[in-house]
Amino acid sequence: MTEGAGREAVAVVRLMLEEFRSYRALRLEVDRRPVVLTGPNGAGKTNILEALSFLAPGRGLRRARLDDVARREAGKGAPWAVAARLESDSGPLDIGTGREAGAERRVVRIAGEPARSQAALAEVVSLVWLTPTMDRLFGEGAGGRRRFLDRLVMGLDPGHARRSVAYEHGLRERARLLAEGRSDDAWLAALEGTMAREGAAIAAARRAWAEKLDAACGLRAGPFPAARVALTGTVEDWLATQPAAEAEARFRDSLAQGRARDAIVGGAAVGPHKSDLVLRHADRDLPVEQCSTGEQKAVLVRLLLAQARVQRAERGQAPLLLLDEVVAHLDEERREALFDELAALPGQSWLTGTDAALFAPLAGRAQMFRLEAGAARPA
Repeated sequence: MTEGAGREAVAVVRLMLEEFRSYRALRLEVDRRPVVLTGPNGAGKTNILEALSFLAPGRGLRRARLDDVARREAGKGAPWAVAARLESDSGPLDIGTGREAGAERRVVRIAGEPARSQAALAEVVSLVWLTPTMDRLFGEGAGGRRRFLDRLVMGLDPGHARRSVAYEHGLRERARLLAEGRSDDAWLAALEGTMAREGAAIAAARRAWAEKLDAACGLRAGPFPAARVALTGTVEDWLATQPAAEAEARFRDSLAQGRARDAIVGGAAVGPHKSDLVLRHADRDLPVEQCSTGEQKAVLVRLLLAQARVQRAERGQAPLLLLDEVVAHLDEERREALFDELAALPGQSWLTGTDAALFAPLAGRAQMFRLEAGAARPA
């Protein structure tokens, strides 16, 4: 296990940015309590949350390309860096990521040593987030929901990140070979073997997560509604009725038999890249996408709070929660309930908002910063 894994309460106590978005340089020192960032639109609040989100595998909360992350004045494709000191009961751990000059991928360092891939970040810290753009999460395509789902699954099973990278690589390589009309059966079979092995494990991890979160969300938690959590997906359905080895073999055979079809339409007709997350507002017995924006936000907050508690129980490490402008969509009762939950959680939370008055119930329980002109000042 990677150094740092399994720590119960991980917090970012130092965050340093260089040439990142609107920040030429920023150094922010905090403690383990919730962190609240307020300021006008355009002050750089979301940029700080995005920087934190790069401490997890993937493209961050904005799904940004590396060329677009560097400070505009530094020039497109310029180097940038995010560094953080994590603190837990086991002691401090320094991690960092960024883009070096001329690099095509972002680099990752853990305890000063280069990591083999971004997937290593999932072993040392877990992050999940809600942003205003996610208000459309259940009204648009399934891709965003899968990414959201997989971030949550990684919190319980850090190996999910590595498996997802391996599966996506196999999927792309197989699609390329089929599109080029190359009939190298041995190469295709090897790729399909990797896809079947990793894909079955991905589906199994998602199913295990959904069972735990459905149980945790099934009861009302204060003013937050009860929710039901489910998945749709062919491989997930196979795993519900047959042993994992049989489901893996069935997936592998399906890929081999579908080569001609997949060569025409691209990708693969079956696999965890086609699966979806389904949420229902249990109190109203409605799919979340049929609820109001406020109700959807309340269900998602309920899910994240349940994730934090389940993850702490299962893995011994609560996630860092990044909540961008979340409280604006919650009524006063739910805002105060959320603040109480966040103050009690062992994991750290970071919140943003334009109206500092909305965070008044957190006074004395959180660290307040006002962002202006590229600087963060205690509020």
